[in-house]
Amino acid sequence: MILDDLLTAGATHHPALVVPGGLSLDYASVQRTAHALGAALAARGIEPGDRVAASFGNGLEVVAAFFATAGARATFAPLNSAYTEEEFRFYLEDIAPRAILLAPGTVPAARAAAATLSIPVVDLALDAQGAPLVDGVLANGTHERRAQDGDVALFLHTSGTTSRPKGVPLTHGNLTTSAHNIVRWYSLTASDVSLCVMPLFHVHGLVFSTLAVLAAGGTVVVPERFSASAFWPTVAATGATVVSAVPTIYRTLLLRADDDAAPGPGEHGLRFMRSSSSPLPASEMQRLEARFGVPVIEAYSMTEASHQMAANPLDGERRPGSVGVGAFVEVGILDEAGDVQPTGTVGEVAVRGGNVTAGYHNNPAANEVAFINGWFRTGDYGVLDEAGYLTLVGRLKELINRAGEKISPVEVDDALLSHPGVAEACAFAIPDEKYGEAVAAALVLRDPATQVADILAYAGGRLASFKVPSRVIVVDAIPRTATGKVQRRNVAAAFADRL
Repeated sequence: MILDDLLTAGATHHPALVVPGGLSLDYASVQRTAHALGAALAARGIEPGDRVAASFGNGLEVVAAFFATAGARATFAPLNSAYTEEEFRFYLEDIAPRAILLAPGTVPAARAAAATLSIPVVDLALDAQGAPLVDGVLANGTHERRAQDGDVALFLHTSGTTSRPKGVPLTHGNLTTSAHNIVRWYSLTASDVSLCVMPLFHVHGLVFSTLAVLAAGGTVVVPERFSASAFWPTVAATGATVVSAVPTIYRTLLLRADDDAAPGPGEHGLRFMRSSSSPLPASEMQRLEARFGVPVIEAYSMTEASHQMAANPLDGERRPGSVGVGAFVEVGILDEAGDVQPTGTVGEVAVRGGNVTAGYHNNPAANEVAFINGWFRTGDYGVLDEAGYLTLVGRLKELINRAGEKISPVEVDDALLSHPGVAEACAFAIPDEKYGEAVAAALVLRDPATQVADILAYAGGRLASFKVPSRVIVVDAIPRTATGKVQRRNVAAAFADRL
């Protein structure tokens, strides 16, 4: 199956994409816009197999550009518009696109980087009816190309949690497999309305919030940006039934719930809230369910797997602290040799399925490490129980090695977060002359009067003594990526002068 088939299968006059207070396009209109833009790109020399970069804020333009580029048998490579000129140069050099799509007059850093690399800039906007304007000229043609299942449709980069970002090519087959897996797992239907609060330059927003809901024939609501104060009014105004986000967003909604007069159980139309892309502390999952009265589904996902790999069931046991079971994706635990380990053994999490990339872009060394015996090695450390539930221990390269004892920073985080005075916690390794590495932690407090000594004593009742942080700093905020991920090495570097 190819991406264009998702639009063909949708109800012709059913709203497909909606901007709150703005443009609304049905499935047929989205397809016409994508075909016209695809023809315009082909007329500008974009050939099958070429890559086309893009940098937009959230909106209908980025979705139309994605379908258009992929439909023309080229590869869409979206980039964060907040990047610096130096960052744009790095990504554009790696992508090597034939052109970059930008909204007129926007993203000067991308324009400067493109000029330096002699990459043509194509200005893209949509008119009041949703038709594409390419360099100010209305595009209304079509093309004869028909994408293939194996064509690379999307080119993303890993978040670089433990290394430099790696290019990940995803085919039409990878993406449509993942979208349909998600539809089946969450029983999505044409009645579902997805509120997309994740950026569309990231696999989370593109695949779950957008492609999967379109595959179900539903409606995708795309605000320009996430706004905590506008979240619940938008849910009410659009009839949103599905939202997927990172824990940072849910944490914000919880903190503001009473001040914003957020609805409680039975007072809104959401049927579940999904959390992915970063670990969700068990205590926060429980608070979310109690405050908003809907199931909170924690899922496990990666760019290399076209997003979702495992998830807690919507209708079944949701286990706080677990990322659930394989969601129509095979999950295993491997040892260093790549052999599958028995239930209850801690090892490296690996996955396989039609959603998984065939390999990194121009990176044979990374491929040699990541792929073995038909499995993709995630780089995460975890354990499967007898029921198939997966619990993550941490990134392999982020485990803290204290005198030979491997300490999970996730376990330390959870213990610290269970203290009522702690809003955020991030444990990480610091050098130690005696033990090689020691445990440190950065904390954001709910109440500035909370004593660190009390928190450590509390954590000591939940952790072995060697796991309790020996150094703690209190900070205003923990650094995160644009998609809400915590990179522990960056946290350690950001606060190195305070340790």
